[in-house]
Amino acid sequence: MGLFDKLGQAFGVSKEISIEDYMNSEEMENVDIMNEPADMYVKPVSIVGEEDLSLIEDELNKKNIILMNMDEINKRPNTRNSMVSQLKDYVNKINGDIAMIDETRILVTPAKVKIIKKKRGQSK
Repeated sequence: MGLFDKLGQAFGVSKEISIEDYMNSEEMENVDIMNEPADMYVKPVSIVGEEDLSLIEDELNKKNIILMNMDEINKRPNTRNSMVSQLKDYVNKINGDIAMIDETRILVTPAKVKIIKKKRGQSK
């Protein structure tokens, strides 16, 4: 019996958990055991409604890059335009960047990450 087992028993905690249960647990959901943690991640997000804006803002605050899928929201042009406008305002406020990749995808970056928007080979 190890030290932690004895301490657990002393405090009335004696739950044993198998390695398989631990690896499948919620706290291990976002852990990549093959690689060390990154400073930032590129996260795909499918936009369905305005409630997704807070999710995007949270991810940008965590310094993650967002690849937005606009397929669903493109069916409602007024909502889409309003959301993109709100997102542009937020991104400008935090000194991030936003760029349309194509009709269905938008790239959004956190503070101090800029997107080069001109195509390679174009003159200034």
